[in-house]
This record gives sequence, C-alpha cells and structure tokens, in this order.
Amino acid sequence: MKKRGIQYVVKKSDGFYPSEEMKKIANITDPQIYEKAAKDPIAFWGKMAKEGITWEKEWDKTYVEKLPYFEWFKGGKLNFSVNCLDRHLAHPDKTALIWVPEPDTEPSIKISYEELHDKVCKFANVLKANGVKKGDVVSIYLPMVPQALIAMLSCTRIGAIHSVVFSAFSADALKARIEDGQSKILITSDGYYRRGKPEDLLTKAKNAAKKTTIKKIIVVNRIGKKVRGRRFLNFEDEIKKAPSYCKPEMMNSEDPMFLLYTSGTTGRPKGIVHDTGGYATQAYWTCKWNFDLHPEDIMWCTADIGWITGHTYAMYGPLLTGATTLIYEGGPDFPNPGRWWKIIQDHKVNVFYTAPTAIRMFMKTPQKWITKYDLSSIKILGTVGEPIDKESWMWYFRTIGGSRCPVIDTWWQTETGGTLINTIPGIGPFIPTISGKSFPGVKHIIVDDKGYPMPKGRQGFLAQQSPFAPGMLHGVFNNHKKYVSTYWEKFKTMYDTSDGAYLQNGLIRITGRTDDVMKVAGHRLATAEVENAIHDNKVVGDCAVVPMPDKIKGQVPIAFVVLKKGHPSKDLEQKLKKHVDIKIGPTARPARIFFVEDLPKTRSGKIMRRILKSLLIKEEPEGLMTLVNPSSVEKIKDTITENP
Repeated sequence: MKKRGIQYVVKKSDGFYPSEEMKKIANITDPQIYEKAAKDPIAFWGKMAKEGITWEKEWDKTYVEKLPYFEWFKGGKLNFSVNCLDRHLAHPDKTALIWVPEPDTEPSIKISYEELHDKVCKFANVLKANGVKKGDVVSIYLPMVPQALIAMLSCTRIGAIHSVVFSAFSADALKARIEDGQSKILITSDGYYRRGKPEDLLTKAKNAAKKTTIKKIIVVNRIGKKVRGRRFLNFEDEIKKAPSYCKPEMMNSEDPMFLLYTSGTTGRPKGIVHDTGGYATQAYWTCKWNFDLHPEDIMWCTADIGWITGHTYAMYGPLLTGATTLIYEGGPDFPNPGRWWKIIQDHKVNVFYTAPTAIRMFMKTPQKWITKYDLSSIKILGTVGEPIDKESWMWYFRTIGGSRCPVIDTWWQTETGGTLINTIPGIGPFIPTISGKSFPGVKHIIVDDKGYPMPKGRQGFLAQQSPFAPGMLHGVFNNHKKYVSTYWEKFKTMYDTSDGAYLQNGLIRITGRTDDVMKVAGHRLATAEVENAIHDNKVVGDCAVVPMPDKIKGQVPIAFVVLKKGHPSKDLEQKLKKHVDIKIGPTARPARIFFVEDLPKTRSGKIMRRILKSLLIKEEPEGLMTLVNPSSVEKIKDTITENP
C-alpha cells in the first residue's frame, strides 16, 4: 500500500488550516506576526536582516527613502556568495544542489556545499583572470545545468553584476541585453537536451555576440560540440587551471547584484536592477517562512533561471537557508508524463513550486502517470506566475498533495525580487483562488485609478506603500525615465504593481494584470474572473480571455479554450456562454469562443494574452521570442480566420 504521508492541513468551514503536525515543525506559527511587523516595518526588517544574513559590517541606517528610490541597510557590507556557501561549510558534505539531466540514461548529480564552494571560487578566479571587475556586467546564457548556478554565484563572489538571459530566447534578444549591459564576457553552452534531442545554443550565442562588447565566450560542453577559436574558452578546462580559493569582495548592501530583463519587452529591453543586502534578506526569509524551508529539506522550483522565480527559489533562496535545491534540465513530460513525479519520488522532494499552466497540463494527462509514484515526501505545494483557478487548485491539492499539503498561491513579480503576497504554511488559511496577506513588514493597498482606497470587496489596483520591501527593484538599468513612468507615475508615492485585486475577508485575491481588465459597456471586468467561470466546465483544460474592441460596447470578451481531450460538441460554446451568464452576468459573456490546440506561453507558464489580442485585431504579434510554443500562434491565427 502506498504511503500517505503526514497530514499537514485540516479542513474547516472557510478553507484549510495548518494541522498540529504542521504547527510542530513550522518556522513561524504566530498569526500576530503581521501586526507586530506593521507597528515598525523598518525595525522589523532590521531585526530580520541581522538574524538571517551574515554581514561583514553592520549598516549605519536601516532605511533611506528619496522617492522614487530607496535603500535598505545603508552602509552595511556583505558578500552574497558567503551567505549562500561559506557560512554553511560547517557541514561540508551537505548536498547543496541536485541536478537531474533530461536524458534518463544519464545519472543525477549531487554537489555538496564544499564542492560548490570550490567550483565557485575557481570560476570566480577565471572571471577575474579575464578582466572582470567589481561592477562589470557578465551575461549568462545557460540552460538548467549546474554551471549556471556556479556562474551566477561566481559573479556575486567578485562583485560582478550578472545578467541571466533565458536560453530559449533568440540571438536578437540576447544581443539587445548584451548591448544594454555592455558585457565583456558571455557564459553559454554548446547546447542542451529538449524532448530527447540535443538543441544547439552556441550558434545563437555566437550570432548575438557579433559586433558587441563581448571579448570572451566561456562555453559549457553539454552536447559534445567542438568549439574552436581564440575568443572561446572551455568552462571546465578553465576551472581546472584556476586557483582553489577566491577572497570574497565585500559589497555595500545597496550595490547592484544582478540585472534581469522583463520578458516580452518590445524595443529597448527593460533591465530590472536588484541590490545585494535587501534582496538577500527578502530571499532568505520568504524562502524560510513561505515555503517552511528547513536545512534538511529538498526544494524543487521548476522555473528556469531566465526568470526571477528561477533566481530566487530555484537557486538562491534554498542555498541562503542551507537547504538543498533540485534543478531539472528538460521537459516536464519527457520521456513520459510521469517524469516530474518520478523525480519527486526518487529524490524525496519536500517543497514543490510550479506554475498553474503546468498544473493544467497534467490535469489533462492520464492520472496513472501520477498515482503510480510515491509523493508522500511533499510537505508544501506552491504556485506562481498567474492567478490559479479553483478547479486547478483543488486538483493540485488532492492529486499531488494527497489532500494533506497546503497550497501556497504566491503573488510577486520580477520587480519585487521575492514572494510578497501569500499564506504562510504555519498560519493559514489556504483558500482556493485567494493568495492571502502581504508578507510581514510589507503593506499593499487596493486603490482606484486616482490612488484612493477601494471599499472592501471592490476590485481595484494593487499598490505597495512605504517602506517598500527590501528585495524590490532599485531602478531600471540606465533608464531612469522608464523606471519612473512604469512604476511611479500613476500613484506617485506608492509602487504601481499593474495588477488588479480585491479584499475578501481580509485576504487579497489577485485578479490579474490591470491591462487584463476589460471595460464592457461601461463595466470593468477582470479577464481572470471570466476565465475562472469557463474553467468550471470539466472538459476545459486551459483558457485565456482577452478584450476585443467593439463599436457598441467599447470592448467585448473573447475566449480561447483548450479542451482536455477530443473536440468541442456542437453546443459547447453556448453552454460555456450560458454558464458565464449565470456565474458573473450577461455583461461578461464572451462574444466568441475559439477552441484551439494550445495557448501561447512562456517557459515560466505565463499565457501571453497580448499576442492573442494582436491576432484578434489583425496586428502582427510581437514577443514571439519569449514563447516556448511559437507554432501555436499560427494555428490560432488560422482558427480565427476560419471562424470569422
């Protein structure tokens, strides 16, 4: 008989709450923590920074604000790699990283904290030998391989600013980011495995580096391609030659640590700047409290390093806490739909963090691929990327969590650096479609378009109030104007998240991007609400709703629906429309429902709704370089054309 695992939640009338078993092990169980932190958020974060992070020198001023900029722990000095590695060397054999390659013929690799420290020191010396100095930008264009983490930490060791670019992005996208950061070094690989086949990466890297500031390209040999030329260095060969210790560069807390360009940008890329001390503090505590991470735990965040989720929760957060992180190279359903669940069973994963899109994909697969594996090691389930509908939440809770694990529905952004709204496992409650409360010491408010607070239960704009979270962005790289216009122009003294939300029993429900809000006949409607209604039908696997211009109503909702299996029945479109009428009202009824094979998505699982909007109004869609499935766009275009 399959093991059930520990019961971490109990059902109550208004949702799920931590069980006594969860409360016994949880890092934080005091519901008063929110009120305590709110009394003096600056003092709260000062205390958290002292307790969670190792400092070379304590700061002079905890928080300095001169809007639109602000700084945390000003005057404090630290090194980020020391916090991830050196301070855990009292347990040198402890596993820091588990790497699972996609080909199941290759064994998984475990790297201890001591081994990782050794490799990071050596590669940091490689970077120094090639002219990289404190404050220089280093471009990293790597798939999910251990060398990605080594490269990132090596940059933090010497005070270089890393700029990771998603490996599925085009050469043009990489080039734009190299040019913006003026990088001299590019770290890439010859390729990686995707669905059993080697994918070339080096050609894109070479093309991107042409006529740029790049002097050297350091290449990880993953698929066995021969690399020649004076401009190229072999990653492993260089490490073997390098000295075994690199003294860490002490950084000011407010010094930039990395750039991350927001996905789907058009024109000039928008490089989000994150600092060192504030980011470290927020990454440590959100990982420890929101995922109840302990040093003995194994955390698997499925996000790619090309996204902020991959930075904070696949790489840095688990290491800051001294836990073990697992990363996987390949596709979620290769060589079969049981791959992810086999990885969880084989490595006894305790915390599993993924996107609603992936969850919905697995809801459509034969359940035998999941039920055959032992998932009893799981303690915490998390979701990220977009609001999750109730059906997907409940499926995840029951099928993957065995109705015994909390589902932590996290809201955050590239700009926030770490999770900022969700429910803490030791506190609760866990309610489908409800994210929860702002992290202790952070305050969000729901306002109208003028910045005035909205009544409870009424949807508005989600904004963050001062003092701003320590992990927040510290500007847009070399573009002050863009920083101000994007985040501060609307509300002046509050950070504009560009997300919609409302309060439900004191908890925050995220409705999605405010540019995903429609105005139908004068009524404001969130596309997420319409999508949730359509998801109620058991045959619906995935759904995206976007507004289309209408001469009479201003805008009307248009739905794109992927079925779990088979083809739509003749009356399915009418059934779905009727259900939206009942659930929300006739105003929200989709003018059209297109049944499609797939929706355009990024690797992190986000549905690119603006591409769907472009197709509806017959504009050439931009941002296809961010998609994991670009072929879906042409098929959707054909569907729209064939069904005018």
